[in-house]
Amino acid sequence: MKVLVTGVKGQLGYDVMRRLKERGIEGIGVDVEEMDITDEKAVDKVITEANPDAVIHCAAWTAVDAAEDEDKKELVRKVNADGPKNIAKVCKKLDIKMLHISTDYVFDGQGDEPFDPDDTPAPVSVYGATKYEGEKAVTDILDKFFIVRIAWVFGINGKNFVKTMLNLGKTHDTLTVVNDQWGSPTYTFDLAKLLVDMILTEKYGIYHATNEGFINWYQFACKIFEKAGMTNVTVKPVTTAEYGVSKAKRPFNSRMSKDKLTKNGFERLPDWEDALDRYLIELKENGAF
Repeated sequence: MKVLVTGVKGQLGYDVMRRLKERGIEGIGVDVEEMDITDEKAVDKVITEANPDAVIHCAAWTAVDAAEDEDKKELVRKVNADGPKNIAKVCKKLDIKMLHISTDYVFDGQGDEPFDPDDTPAPVSVYGATKYEGEKAVTDILDKFFIVRIAWVFGINGKNFVKTMLNLGKTHDTLTVVNDQWGSPTYTFDLAKLLVDMILTEKYGIYHATNEGFINWYQFACKIFEKAGMTNVTVKPVTTAEYGVSKAKRPFNSRMSKDKLTKNGFERLPDWEDALDRYLIELKENGAF
């Protein structure tokens, strides 16, 4: 089998390539330099010439606040909505599978119950709206598709909340972190294994995939410093309102139900705390902290 992976410079794309290699599957990694997903002709040319059996589409505009800027909105839409559409068209032409990565931001983030894959999206930010447009493009064009919504990701390759906390902890004794936004931290190395498992099947549809367990950002920050042995750092909880208004609305509820994974025979990701333990070891081994 041969799989083309987009966004390989990002956290998830990088780990998908690692997992494919582990499994002895040929991975063709591309980023914007090799294939600009907003360029329909370029997408057609690159994927057609690569002639893969499947595409795992990880590339996206993920700068949530910057997406709200008037001068950025058109580009964000091209990346998050037109990009998946361009890829889906080629997958349709070649009659191959597509696995598209989406986000918890397609929901309004209200309530305290986990969102189900079949719940109706209601995005409240430009990022969320454009990601939902991308989902719709994929479902409109393809039959052989997987859409996997993820949240709160951290990995070895790129920026994330864990790295930010560790870096801030080196220069700050006290930090404030919001305690009213809930979700599941997700290790891209664990997530990538599931995506590779999934692309080898024909169990198509929309799924949610995060590490197990629900916490808030404040609790996550406390656990990061505890596990990293950085006992000098004090974390103070604040509400989103107290922390200050950001350009984009953040979901208070990013909890997502993974029951559909179980129903379709997929192995769910380990508990988030177990994932954090392994991630910190990986960071140490790579000299990241």
